[in-house]
Amino acid sequence: MTGSLTRSASFTITDARYVGAKVATDLRLLHNLYGRPTLATIDGFAEEVALLLNGGYLDTVDYGFCDTTDAWKLRLRYRATTGGQLLDSRPGSYPRDLPLEHYAFCSYLRYSTKFLLLDTADRARFEATLPFQRGTADAPTAYYGTTTSGRGYGRNGTGVFRDVYVAAS
Repeated sequence: MTGSLTRSASFTITDARYVGAKVATDLRLLHNLYGRPTLATIDGFAEEVALLLNGGYLDTVDYGFCDTTDAWKLRLRYRATTGGQLLDSRPGSYPRDLPLEHYAFCSYLRYSTKFLLLDTADRARFEATLPFQRGTADAPTAYYGTTTSGRGYGRNGTGVFRDVYVAAS
């Protein structure tokens, strides 16, 4: 799945890093509650979001916990957005006390249509600037559960909407 994103001309890497820092705060709260992701990777995830948003190359990025069949148990999804009803909420406000100790931390990224329209050399050049070199894989599955939305992080007309999915027990 891909999406399209048109950034405001006044959106800068500083603005993108502000949004990335809000995502990082969510991930630090996950770490505090569930012990993952590792603190060493959180800054990299924040920078990845910032660079992708700044280039207009982010569609969605997911973070959370998966079982051995690649089914989400808890997923935070961030969808790039511009203008309109852009929010700038406080990080946090997701389920606590879930039994996630036996699940792996997972992350899945979808690039925007703008990124996919780049030629191969430009894609490779941009990907080389990212803190992580992601491979290709199928997205983890969200079966039955509940999704809560209503949070977002933005600045200068660009940002992300966040939804939280929790699998049914």
